Amino acid sequence: HCSQLILKKSTNQYIDVEIKEEMKADEPVLSQKGKVLVKEEVEFNEELSLRQNYEIPVKEENEVYAEALLKQDAEIQVKEETGEHLIRHHRTHTEEKPHQCNQCDTIFSLKSSLIIHQRIHTGKKPYQCKQCDMTFLQNNDLTRHQRTHTGEKPYQCKQCDKSFSRNASLVLHQRTHTGDKPYQCNQCDKTFAINYNLINHQRTHTGEKPYQCNQCDKVFTQKGSLITHQRTHTGEKPYQCKQCDKSFTRKTGLLLHQRTHTGEKPYQCNLCDKTFAKNNYLISHQKTHTGEKPYQCKQCDKVFRHKGSLIIHQRTHTGEKPYQCKQCDKTFAQTCNLIKHQRTHTGEKPIQCNQCDKTFTQNSDLIKHQRTHTGEKPYQCNQCDKTFAVNCSLTNHQRTHTGEKPYQCNQCDKVFTQRGSLIIHQRVSCIKLEK
Repeated sequence: HCSQLILKKSTNQYIDVEIKEEMKADEPVLSQKGKVLVKEEVEFNEELSLRQNYEIPVKEENEVYAEALLKQDAEIQVKEETGEHLIRHHRTHTEEKPHQCNQCDTIFSLKSSLIIHQRIHTGKKPYQCKQCDMTFLQNNDLTRHQRTHTGEKPYQCKQCDKSFSRNASLVLHQRTHTGDKPYQCNQCDKTFAINYNLINHQRTHTGEKPYQCNQCDKVFTQKGSLITHQRTHTGEKPYQCKQCDKSFTRKTGLLLHQRTHTGEKPYQCNLCDKTFAKNNYLISHQKTHTGEKPYQCKQCDKVFRHKGSLIIHQRTHTGEKPYQCKQCDKTFAQTCNLIKHQRTHTGEKPIQCNQCDKTFTQNSDLIKHQRTHTGEKPYQCNQCDKTFAVNCSLTNHQRTHTGEKPYQCNQCDKVFTQRGSLIIHQRVSCIKLEK
């Protein structure tokens, strides 16, 4: 054995660090007090990777192990603060990894990393939180966990006010400022700021869906998608709005909902001044500028701006109406139509005009009503200059040009351009004829 004085930067003091030479296979191992250690004691010390041998008082085995692990990590920290960081840096150039786990093939550049890794095999977690029962392999894992109790976020972004509990989270956040995307797909040109997102993306090439629901046959590319899906079985909605009673299965659903309270619309169109609460609303709006309709029905020639609109349209071919009212037998192709229908049972009219006291069951009725205040008539006849506040009024008017009369009385041969005219006729003329 020999010693070397090394300057410890954190305290500006010299400390005595023991340098130990390689032992020969047949060389006896001595403790600090000169006692010859038996094979089991040597193995125990090797497992802990202690550079010098300690004599530990007789205690419960778990206490001894935990205490030794704590002491071991303290040693590792001292060595890293003194000389081991130089070794680590040197191996980043050489890519040398001399320390191999004897239970698996994993190799490490530092012995301290091997020690921490070996706890995965032994199951030892010596660091316990004082506020809850959670235990951890490493002290820094415990430190990070404790911040969930204290709310401490010591890592702050220098470019904005955001702060984080972990340095790694700060590094990822800073890429939103720099635009740095270091992870590139080897099958296409896409790059990602986070390695996890690259892994998920690569599954679009391989078709791999490793996460399967244990209650149905659905499979998913991401674990988060599986967890969210499972809530459709359990009915769990863990994300609740603090300003109202609404709860959501996904955190993103809650965040989007909260904008209805705050009025926040962070997504702005670069071709006009319109802003939107959701990014998909912005994307949909931008197609009104470009005229793009990328979704085409395979059964007819109709095209749509949104995939959701195509799905709803396809139900006109299939006749599918998956949304059923719980109070009657009526079914609907769209969930919005079910919601509107349910208000006929409840009498609810949640949409109110901000210029008068009138209320409505649906937003489209409010929009039509507001034109009585503004005088707006956005629907113009293409054969004359007449304009209309409501589209159905334009449709009825155009029949005066075409001569179309689609509404026929089932009691006589009379036909009408408007349904309302047919109803009036049936109430008056046909009743008189019957008498």
